[in-house]
Amino acid sequence: MTTSRNEKLFVNIVRDPSFWIRLVYVICLTGATYNHASIVAAHGLNWDYGGLPVFVCVFWTALTFIDALAVILLITKPLVGLSLAAAIIVCDVIINSWVGATYGFDIPSFLAQALFLIFVMSTIRIAWRAESGKSILQR
Repeated sequence: MTTSRNEKLFVNIVRDPSFWIRLVYVICLTGATYNHASIVAAHGLNWDYGGLPVFVCVFWTALTFIDALAVILLITKPLVGLSLAAAIIVCDVIINSWVGATYGFDIPSFLAQALFLIFVMSTIRIAWRAESGKSILQR
């Protein structure tokens, strides 16, 4: 019985821990992109989020595009995507912690972001090692 090239590729993907970790990141960041894009669609790029400081508004609006970029990079350039995903969630939780402490927390949203931060920090090394050990042809 011969195994086709596609079957081997599929088996390698299924066994690749980086693929599964990046898939979770992609799903979460796609959801975040949708949330930010919905806000931009409803209120425009210059919305002040009910009177929040400009740096918060610019950051949250920029996430519409940065989250989407991270999704693309996680698929096409995994190491760059992993770096960007980690930077996004760290900055997001820091800024949202300040907003929450200053203006009040949206507990469900903040908990989701904090849990994603914990997941990213707990898994990024595994994904990074799995990706960095691959040759260019395997990526």
